Amino acid sequence: MTKPADRWGIVSTIKAPGAQILNFAAYHLEAGAHRLFIYLDAPCPEVRHLLKAHPKIRVVDCDDPSWQQRRKGGKPAKHQQRQTLNATRAYRRQSDDLEWLTHIDVDEFLWADKSIAQILAELPQTTLNARARPIEALAGAGSAFKGFISGSERKNIVGRVYPQYGEYLKGGFLSHVQGKIFVRTGLPDLSFRIHNIYQGKDENPGGQELPEVDLCHFHAHNWDQWLSQYRYRLKQGSYRAELEPAWSRETGGITKHELLSEIEASEGTSGLRAFFDEVCKDSPKLRRKLEAEGLLRLRDLRIEEARQKHFPKFG
Repeated sequence: MTKPADRWGIVSTIKAPGAQILNFAAYHLEAGAHRLFIYLDAPCPEVRHLLKAHPKIRVVDCDDPSWQQRRKGGKPAKHQQRQTLNATRAYRRQSDDLEWLTHIDVDEFLWADKSIAQILAELPQTTLNARARPIEALAGAGSAFKGFISGSERKNIVGRVYPQYGEYLKGGFLSHVQGKIFVRTGLPDLSFRIHNIYQGKDENPGGQELPEVDLCHFHAHNWDQWLSQYRYRLKQGSYRAELEPAWSRETGGITKHELLSEIEASEGTSGLRAFFDEVCKDSPKLRRKLEAEGLLRLRDLRIEEARQKHFPKFG
């Protein structure tokens, strides 16, 4: 049976409060996702039954016994490996009724001016994967984002917008600039990574950019939330030591791990706050700078509205 060309789905490995999980699920159901595969990286009995009851959601519990059944050696220690294994499993075993599958996180929300299904259906058959680039939320009301910067002027633009710390950040983003990939289903020997795919040894075969779709990334909601996650990100997450610097060492590049560790060592929490205020905080000053560079993105995602529609029994 031929699959509809516009059916797309999401796989996500999630460890988050119940309301956040439902926000993520409801928003993407409203955006047109035909299927959500939610791998619960930690139990969430508060909302598991609500997710399980929805006809378009498949819930997979990722407790220790389930990992022992699935994998020699049991549960991987690093969450990045758990994410990629779960995404690959969903692609190979659960995506038969989809034409496209993407792996994104619970703090990422797909947005487009028109139907995502229509955008994907219009891609040529030779396109096997399509990359949605991120826009990063300013910490505040949740409707303002900094746009993705590409091209030869990237460093100059970043320096104008973030004069103190921009030279250490790729595109002025605290988190990733790679984005996430929609993958055409049914490809043999395919496996996921966080920001890429492999078919055998081939990285991202048949790939193209997907400029019509934004990956709205809520890396920092506010100062308290950012600070509460800072230590974990520094040791195991998106600021960990083994990640590459934004620019080459030869041109003075250092990693975010090195930058933030140095700020904290020399200036303490007040230094981290100054960094946060320049790079993340939703302020009139930062909005003006972004707008002057054509980088201010306003997106009214209506997340709460979507949750109330799809999960009215919650809260």
